[in-house]
Amino acid sequence: MLVISAIDKGLHPDDAAEVFEVGRSTIYGWLRLRRESGPAGLTVKKASGRTPNLTEQQLARLRGIVIGTDPRQLQFDFALWTREMVRDLIKRLFGVDYTPQGVGVLLHRLGLSPQRPLVRAFEQDPERVRAWKEETYPAIHARAKAEGASIFFGDEAAVRTDHHAGTTWAPVGQTPVVRGTGNRRSINMISAVSARGKLHFCLVEGNTNAENFIGYLTKLLHDIPGKIFLIIDGHSAHKAKKTSKFVEENRDRLELFFLPPYSPELNPDEWVWKNIKHDRVGRMAARGKEELQKGIEFAVARLQSAAEIVKGFFADPDLSYIRAVQ
Repeated sequence: MLVISAIDKGLHPDDAAEVFEVGRSTIYGWLRLRRESGPAGLTVKKASGRTPNLTEQQLARLRGIVIGTDPRQLQFDFALWTREMVRDLIKRLFGVDYTPQGVGVLLHRLGLSPQRPLVRAFEQDPERVRAWKEETYPAIHARAKAEGASIFFGDEAAVRTDHHAGTTWAPVGQTPVVRGTGNRRSINMISAVSARGKLHFCLVEGNTNAENFIGYLTKLLHDIPGKIFLIIDGHSAHKAKKTSKFVEENRDRLELFFLPPYSPELNPDEWVWKNIKHDRVGRMAARGKEELQKGIEFAVARLQSAAEIVKGFFADPDLSYIRAVQ
């Protein structure tokens, strides 16, 4: 409107283009619009855009299905939603055709994005998980507080010399090569972690069995003063007769509690192994068992000297039941 007003007052359109830093063709286009449609022709109009293919109700239904339904329940072959599968679903439910690209745009409009899922065992019993979070663990915590016991979560893990994780920088289109050993040697470990940021760790010779687990419990009792409530999974070594006998003999100092089956996400010690195996040791490309062990010991020492990192493991949403009673 400023440009048109200046021209109406006698400024030449070419000069107006220079003064207002507007293209000459743009100015002459504005003049043509006013000549053909009057002042209303210069009004900025919001583009109407493409008419949505799905109604708001249909969009809400689609979002609910993608978020809350396993694709296999709808006779798809895979457990993870893809654009092609959502495209087929839209066609099946609403009789509307979308391109895969259009489905991607639609899903983003619905507030969805492609993400790596957490995998949970289908054998898991949701009722037992609920009872653990709402009843069993709060009771354990209350007892520990009353008896002055320390609560630890324990677990075992193994790392092989050929375990690799992470990425490195390299020229585009050229896969980088990092030299490591081709020998498959394993190191087994047991650890226990508390919500106060304390980490107890031990390397184990051979596979986890009752003898090795009892050896770890002996060290735990030696290193941690007072009574210990140790929460673990249902591994056979944890429930073996020898283990039960050892726990009974030390009942004044030690009690074991068992997580619901197929529920590793309820154990914060899983985060210890994720940090050691994936975030630290997996990036070493160890050239032998001795180098791997040194890397593990360094990663553990780092965690043991940084309680805040260990406490951060308990911030995982699946572990909110622990924080709720602290």
